[in-house]
Amino acid sequence: MNVTSEILDLLMDTPEAFKILEKAQDMLRNEQKKREEFYNWVTDDLKVEFINGEIIVHSPVKSSHAQASENLFRILSIYALKHQLGRVTHEKVMARFTRNDYEPDVMFFSKEKADSIQPNQSLFPVPDFVIEVLSDSTAERDRGVKFRDYEAHQVSEYWLVDVENQTVEQFVIKNGQYELIKKTDEGFIHCSVLKGLDLPVEFLTNKNNLSLYRK
Repeated sequence: MNVTSEILDLLMDTPEAFKILEKAQDMLRNEQKKREEFYNWVTDDLKVEFINGEIIVHSPVKSSHAQASENLFRILSIYALKHQLGRVTHEKVMARFTRNDYEPDVMFFSKEKADSIQPNQSLFPVPDFVIEVLSDSTAERDRGVKFRDYEAHQVSEYWLVDVENQTVEQFVIKNGQYELIKKTDEGFIHCSVLKGLDLPVEFLTNKNNLSLYRK
């Protein structure tokens, strides 16, 4: 039984179900007003997200985190462009979900979604593939609310890159839920969404400061 079913079962067993729903609807309406204000407030120079009614402003990342996400963006962009698969974005690009707005480290949009994005568009659709590089301040959200939201919106593939522990976790949607395909600190990760793309784990985790430009 998933979380949604459990919540619904609890609600239907409660005599105050209608009152609870009315209160929840009022709270969500107020939250959406705050969300609209957030859109008017946010600027291009901030890495910021709107999560369950809260505005989350991110601190600057460590060099190892930045290098890992930049490496991923470059190689995925080159691969997607070469094979005309879609569009890859990096850092301060905001994806709009039903309730929340996220700025993942790396996102991939299939060609159909990418072609629908307009030049002046600032809120992007739900991506097909997300990579988050973990940090002390974001790991709980990356493994918690984001994991559940990405799963609920059927983001096909989700990678968690842990630079500190040199591991990569690969989750793929199967039967509507994320299944852990691999968690490893060695070998290769075979991308499910970008067919044919195999990446060494040491490159993904920036082991020994690897980069695309190292000779």
